[in-house]
Amino acid sequence: YGGMGLDFSYNIAVAEELGNIRCGGIPLAIGVQAGMATPALTRFGSDELKKQFLVPTIAGDFVACLGISEPGAGSDVASIKTTAVRRGDEYVINGSKMWITSGSQADWMCLLANTSEGPPHRNKSLICLPMNLPGIRVAKKIDKLGMRSSDTVQIFFEDVKVPSKNIIGEEGKGFTYQMLQFQEERLWGVAIVLTPLETIIQETIDYTRQRKVFNQSVLHNQTVHFRLAELATEVELLRSLLHRAVALYVEGNDVTKFASMAKLKAGRLAREVTDSCLQFWGGMGFTSEVLVSRFYRDLRLMSIGGGTDETMLSIICKHMEILPSK
Repeated sequence: YGGMGLDFSYNIAVAEELGNIRCGGIPLAIGVQAGMATPALTRFGSDELKKQFLVPTIAGDFVACLGISEPGAGSDVASIKTTAVRRGDEYVINGSKMWITSGSQADWMCLLANTSEGPPHRNKSLICLPMNLPGIRVAKKIDKLGMRSSDTVQIFFEDVKVPSKNIIGEEGKGFTYQMLQFQEERLWGVAIVLTPLETIIQETIDYTRQRKVFNQSVLHNQTVHFRLAELATEVELLRSLLHRAVALYVEGNDVTKFASMAKLKAGRLAREVTDSCLQFWGGMGFTSEVLVSRFYRDLRLMSIGGGTDETMLSIICKHMEILPSK
């Protein structure tokens, strides 16, 4: 279908390199294309669907988006309300999606919708939805705290008709497919924050070395250089966890627990590193002129998007059998 035939570890290598881009929005957009909207299609889609949607997406001719979250259902995927009702050889879609990255420019959406009245974990399906169909309305871009270069919108569906052949895999398996898709999404998310965190730490070292306060460099203070050493150590530990999870995933293992642990740690560490380093920049850190303030805003999303910290903790607890599975 036009890909290079490489395993998932190469995706993660690319994601780490994309961290050299000095903002969060561009790596996020590429991540949606490569690791969030397409894994289920790649794994479970028909040959016809792959030719229609996956080939041009891999080639870069199509922009893809992922339609999961709704105004009343973010991390709680089972509670989505959007419906896709089967009528003959079509599905008729009604509802809305929220926080859709690349939504205003997407050519197609990997849409999760309720296709039956059954139990919430078995009544959902993933559908390849062309975004130029009648009844699709893209609302204005959302004004966000960070990721301001990223295109994020709310989308409404009113009697949108899509061929039934556009369903990915089996009807009713969408929730399961999306949970598998989340593994790659969360590992990608971890990978794209590693390099920015290293960059912020190094730029803070450079700035505090030349910045003088009370006749000595800020870096000369033990509380500053010890803290930076601690943060650098935490970043390396996160990288080791990511690489372990990726290695297991490439071998065919379910890494939901490790991916959730890594996602949780990445979100918290992104907040910790950016906040600590911004403090050492003093008044300059509170301006829009330095990278640390941009990543302070951009990387805050890591603890929210793709499943909140609290959702990650719940998943970890279930896999440790601390809490019963629903």
